[in-house]
Amino acid sequence: MRVALTPSYGPASVLTLGDAPAPFVGDNDVLVRVHASVVTAGDRRVRSADFPGVSAVVGRLMLGVTRPKHEVQGTMFAGRVLAVGVNVSRFQVGDDVFGAADFGAYAEQLAVASDSPLARMPTGATYEQAAALPYGAGTALYFLRDLAAVQPGERVLILGASGGVGRYAVQLAKHLGADVTAVCSRETFDLARELGADRVIDYRSEDFTTNGQRYDVIFDVADASSYTHSRPSLTPHGRYMTLYISVPALLAVAWTALFGRAKALFAVVLGDQRRTEELGELLANGTLRPIVAHRFALSEVADAHACADAGVHGEVVVTMVEAAFA
Repeated sequence: MRVALTPSYGPASVLTLGDAPAPFVGDNDVLVRVHASVVTAGDRRVRSADFPGVSAVVGRLMLGVTRPKHEVQGTMFAGRVLAVGVNVSRFQVGDDVFGAADFGAYAEQLAVASDSPLARMPTGATYEQAAALPYGAGTALYFLRDLAAVQPGERVLILGASGGVGRYAVQLAKHLGADVTAVCSRETFDLARELGADRVIDYRSEDFTTNGQRYDVIFDVADASSYTHSRPSLTPHGRYMTLYISVPALLAVAWTALFGRAKALFAVVLGDQRRTEELGELLANGTLRPIVAHRFALSEVADAHACADAGVHGEVVVTMVEAAFA
């Protein structure tokens, strides 16, 4: 089968097209014919070994010290079930499914455990839409609903609202009943409003901490602030959340856990089957709308990564099945 290989860390150009044996299907596994994957920020970090802050050493130890431990990268996928292990009853051959894997999604076939973050695609969804959900939407759902416990009527500010997690954060915060302020570039104001933002701020011309507004939740998905910088704009019981771990962020989490009412929060979001199913339900009922910006064939995977590296306001999709791409 055809795969995209990452033989070394580096820029997008290190990605090459190659061949690999079909995956082994264990008794508890599901074999998926991959139709689409997306290039996530996490995929790009692994490819370039761009592990932020204190995670640099841990990232190298886990994923490969001098080169990627797993040459076939890619984490998000959607496709059709080709085979199931003898112990699998949850999925059947022919099911359209989507989910997340630790690696291996840049391939024509992928074997994953049946209890992994894998769910059936909702009727009417495309493979591209489904593949886009687990990373950005899954992260946003966990942070806003489970970590911050956003309540109807609360004021939520999202830093980096036009990014891969930010676009879903705007939609989900609105779904949870919040009043949503999106911080993004002026070029993406219309997109942020279409996704549900009640008001928008241009990060280039305005510091959100100077407008006198207070927010119950500040969700920093762009590494654009800090707890210390954001604290004056939080309500007394406000929550500042960041996706980016650092020593100051960890200290803020620890300090606010013990002292003060406003909190700094951080979490590592791992894939979860039930949450993946919920994302499918939210896509089906129209709560979530993935924005597909660019499409590339598997043979163009290096171009797909270069496109994502350049910065786009939407998903960059890699399509494994050429017929589906056409």
